[in-house]
Amino acid sequence: MTSTNCIFCMIVAGDIPAQKVLETENVIAFRDIAPKASVHVLVAPKVHVPNVAAAAREIPEILAEMATVAQQVADAECDGEFRWIFNTGPSAGQTVFHVHGHVMNGGSLGWDA
Repeated sequence: MTSTNCIFCMIVAGDIPAQKVLETENVIAFRDIAPKASVHVLVAPKVHVPNVAAAAREIPEILAEMATVAQQVADAECDGEFRWIFNTGPSAGQTVFHVHGHVMNGGSLGWDA
């Protein structure tokens, strides 16, 4: 399932170019166009799901594959260490309502847990 007005669905379809980092049958990883860290890669399922909670309910096996892809990106780009961030809802900073995790590392990320 896809959404015709979703920018990530258009990237998956090849209608909008993206700087792909890694791709599997179910997941795509590409560079953020406005990076907030030296490594900032988005990992998204190819199927349209609005947020991470919906992904956990509807496509848990693909969410697990997203985690594997996030680790592979981090292994290749930042010695395997990374922060994986999901924004859920407009007040949390979500601007594209197609679930995606931000794989980030490098420089100050502005929050240390």
